[in-house]
Amino acid sequence: MRVLLISKACVVGAYQTKLEELARYPDMDLHVIVPPYWREGNARITLERAHTSGYRLHVEPMALNGHFHSHFYPFLGHRIRELRPDIVHMDEEPYNLATWLALRAAAHHHARALFFTWQNLQRTYPVPFRWFERENYRRAHYALAGNNEAVQVLRAKGYSGPVKVIAQFGVDPNLYRSLPERHAVRHFTIGYVGRLVPEKGVHLLLEAAAKLDGDWRLEIVGDGPERASLQALATEQGISARVSFVPRIPSTDVPARLNRFDVLVLPSLSRPNWKEQFGRILIEAMACETPVLGADSGEIPNVIGNAGLIFPEGDVTALRAYLQRLCEDTRLRADLGAAGRQRVLAHYTQSRIAALTYSVYQEMLGR
Repeated sequence: MRVLLISKACVVGAYQTKLEELARYPDMDLHVIVPPYWREGNARITLERAHTSGYRLHVEPMALNGHFHSHFYPFLGHRIRELRPDIVHMDEEPYNLATWLALRAAAHHHARALFFTWQNLQRTYPVPFRWFERENYRRAHYALAGNNEAVQVLRAKGYSGPVKVIAQFGVDPNLYRSLPERHAVRHFTIGYVGRLVPEKGVHLLLEAAAKLDGDWRLEIVGDGPERASLQALATEQGISARVSFVPRIPSTDVPARLNRFDVLVLPSLSRPNWKEQFGRILIEAMACETPVLGADSGEIPNVIGNAGLIFPEGDVTALRAYLQRLCEDTRLRADLGAAGRQRVLAHYTQSRIAALTYSVYQEMLGR
C-alpha cells in the first residue's frame, strides 16, 4: 500500500520514530509531507531530520505558517497527483483548511482518506471552518481520535464513520529510558516540561512547592507568555533560589532532562475552551521511570492509569501533600517509576502506535 501522511507535528525529530516503525511493514510504501518549520506563537520549530530511514520525507512549503486553522500546503494537490497514494492520512483536525484541501484532493484522485482529532470539547466554529468540518466528516473514510472524549464529540457533531482511539505519537523506549546518571542529583527534584500558559497550572506548582519541607529543587522547562509572572511568583513565595527556569529544549534532549527529575508534574487546569487532551510529557517521563503526578483534567487520568498519582485540579493542598509524600518515600518513587515504564511498554510505544495505525490502513483497504 502507498500511504501519504501529512503532518506538521513530524518536524519534531522524536516523533519521526513512529514513521520508521510504520515503514517497517513489508507492503508499506510510506511518503510523509512536512513543512520546513512550524511557527508556534513566537517560537519557530525547525524540522529535525533525526529518524528518516525507510520512508520518503517530502519538505513542502506551507502558506500561513503558524495559523492553526487556516494554514495549508499550496502544492499538496500536485503531490497527491504525482504519488497516487492509496491512502491520504491528514494528521490535522477536521475543521482546518489544510484538512479540507487534502481530503478534497484525495477524493479527486480516488484515494481513501482519514483525519486525526484531539478536540475533546464540543465547540461550534465560525464559517468557513464549520463548513470544512461538515464536509470532511462526509469525505473521510476513517477518523483517528487522540482521546476518548474526542470520539464523543465526533459522534455528537454528526460524524458517523469508523473511528479508533490511538495516540498521535508514542515514545521510543530505547530513547526514553532510565539512565545511569539519574541518581547523581542529591536533592529532591520536581520537574515541569511544557508551555508556560495559565491553563497548564504552573503557578499552582510553585505555590505547592513553597510549602514543602526538606531539600528540594524545581525545574520549569519551556517557554510562553507566563514566564515573567511565574518568575515573579517564585520571588514572591520566597523560593526563587530553588527554582530554575529553562528555555524550551530540543526533543532529543528531553530524555536526559527527565532523568534529572524525581517526579514530573502536570498540574493542568480545565477551561471553558480547553482541557488537557493527552499530556504527552507524561508518557515520556513514565518511559524514563520518572514518577508522574497529574491533575484530573481531561485525558490525564486515562493516560496515567494506576502508574502514577492524580490530584483534583486546582487543589494546591493535595498537590503539596503528594509532593511531600514522594519527597520522603524513595520506595514509592521506585515503584511508580517501574509501573510507569511497564504501562508505556504495553500501550504507548511508537511500535505499538504504528501497529494500531497500520491495522486501520488495512481496514480502510478492506484487508
